[in-house]
Amino acid sequence: MINIVNECKNPYFNLALEEYALHYLDPSVDYVIIWQNEPSVIIGRNQNTIEEINTEYIRKHQINVVRRLSGGGAVYHDLGNLNYTLIVQSDQDVTTSFRKFTEPVIEALRSLGVPAEFSGRNDIVIDGKKFSGNAQYWSKDRLLHHGTLLFNSDLAVVQEALNVQNEKLHSKGIKSVRSRVTNIYPYLKTPLSIEEFKSILLEHLLQGEFTTKREYILSEKDLATIEKLMDKRYLRWEWNYGHSPAFDFEKTRRFPGGQLGLKLNVKGGIIQDMRISGDFFGKRDVTELAALLIGEQYREETIRCLLNAVDFEEYFTAISRDNFIECLF
Repeated sequence: MINIVNECKNPYFNLALEEYALHYLDPSVDYVIIWQNEPSVIIGRNQNTIEEINTEYIRKHQINVVRRLSGGGAVYHDLGNLNYTLIVQSDQDVTTSFRKFTEPVIEALRSLGVPAEFSGRNDIVIDGKKFSGNAQYWSKDRLLHHGTLLFNSDLAVVQEALNVQNEKLHSKGIKSVRSRVTNIYPYLKTPLSIEEFKSILLEHLLQGEFTTKREYILSEKDLATIEKLMDKRYLRWEWNYGHSPAFDFEKTRRFPGGQLGLKLNVKGGIIQDMRISGDFFGKRDVTELAALLIGEQYREETIRCLLNAVDFEEYFTAISRDNFIECLF
């Protein structure tokens, strides 16, 4: 197994790197990558992004949102979290072996006195609290397995970023199951930095094979292709939000001008139908405004631009564009 050296903290690049290693590097070789992201929410391939994130909190704290290739639930990453990726030949006995791939991680932690154990379908826990979720993605005869490790993350942010507000949103997306979470750090017998822990983890993942000859340094050619993958997929709204399964959305807010209710259907990230209701006052029929938004991306920047181009005050008295956007997102 070869270690791909990666110090980048950009989540869009890091997910593109995984895809690159899976599809472009020598398929006869197994690879491991240990990496970190700046604050980000990583969405499972089959999930509805809006359903998984606290949009207002994400926007306020400038947290990245990016969809990955693998299934499973949404997770939060920050610099207190460590991620590991294994890319192997899938003709081995690995097709459902989450346990197999977590064994080196558990062994590394137990060597440090941490009582980690495998739990459920794809988690690692300490005292029944989750600190690692794992997911997999297959491509022909190759398998990508990756997992998170909450080493010393800000757990308050974890809860806030993934705490979806209590709205009526009906989706066919795969919903995350929230668990009690914990960090590894409080359970260490001897305090370690995340870099020290990273070295110990890598040694266990490589199973004693580590030498500098087992490192892969990304070339300029590699980096150029990864950048293209990042631009083509991971930086695109169409992938991160538009790829979400269809959903119906209903939300109500009360403002100084009265109660505003919005109902809409979204498919492929595009608003298919929209209804505006409430006890507000206005000069013009709001069905005109609803019709204007049908066929547009369910995206704040897009909607705000459209609303700026109309005489919004004609439709609502004492309900502002910002109020409308707040209710819609």
